[in-house]
Amino acid sequence: MGLTFGIYPGGLLGDDEGIVQPVTPDDPGRVRAALDALQGDAPTLTVRAYRSFAATVPPPPPTPAGPEQYLGRGRRLDLVLQFREPTGALDGWPEFVREAVRAYGPRLASVQICEEPNVRLPTLDGGVPGVLEALVRGVVAAKREVRALGHPVAVGFNAVPVFDPADTFWSDLAALADDEFRASLDYVGVDFFPDVFRPLPAEKLAGAVTAVLRSFRDTHLPKAGIPAGVPLRVCENGWPTGPGRPEDRQAATLDTVVRTVAALADELRVDAYAFFSLRDADSHGPGLFHHFGLVRDDYTPKPAFATYRDLIAQLRGVP
Repeated sequence: MGLTFGIYPGGLLGDDEGIVQPVTPDDPGRVRAALDALQGDAPTLTVRAYRSFAATVPPPPPTPAGPEQYLGRGRRLDLVLQFREPTGALDGWPEFVREAVRAYGPRLASVQICEEPNVRLPTLDGGVPGVLEALVRGVVAAKREVRALGHPVAVGFNAVPVFDPADTFWSDLAALADDEFRASLDYVGVDFFPDVFRPLPAEKLAGAVTAVLRSFRDTHLPKAGIPAGVPLRVCENGWPTGPGRPEDRQAATLDTVVRTVAALADELRVDAYAFFSLRDADSHGPGLFHHFGLVRDDYTPKPAFATYRDLIAQLRGVP
């Protein structure tokens, strides 16, 4: 059946220290034009967007601003609801989730509860106390609201691959999860960035992607009691350019990763792939996180833009 493809279209992002502000604001007209070009004749292209909950401190800003302006032509939202309450208190969290589902309603393709809850960094949900309970309660709240409204919206969560045998995220999740949580899951997402933080020879990239996805399916998910029939999806994947990181290699890496994911789709029940991200935060910036875009900060395309466009045309799902 092929994959459903998506992309995060904003310039704002987080690194391991905080929020990275784009050097120029998002340009809605150029974003829409880029999304149209990437989508081509595909029936849809999901638009990834982030909203955060916090009751006792100001939450991070939503990004991109006004994501509904990027819909149309069958595009729908891949909405991430982050739990950023520093005390870990859940008061107001389930209602925040339900309200988001009601607010976007039929414009939603999917709702992801929490962002990388197994990564213990201050900029990610895994660094917040109580995140596992927030994850379980949020998934259940979202699915109940989706069912009540009758919209075909997929509900799930994401995580990153973990290779530390002492890590307890999945077994801790199993201890909190119940039958309703597991029955509410329409997918589990994996965020991974091969050859970004740990360099790989090009000839080993496909094998690394295969190993990560098989481990996630066959080792991680069973520890939480998540049924084998629950689909996987790649929620965030990318490769930044910049000093020492040529643009043509970004294109080649993207091609290898997506084709490997597509080749494993039937075996591992992978149903979607989303690239992170459309534009650079700052094409002249010094940091790795400034350069993840398929286009530069002035929206001129890198070679990988055409690569992703062609992959969507070749490997997309059928109506």
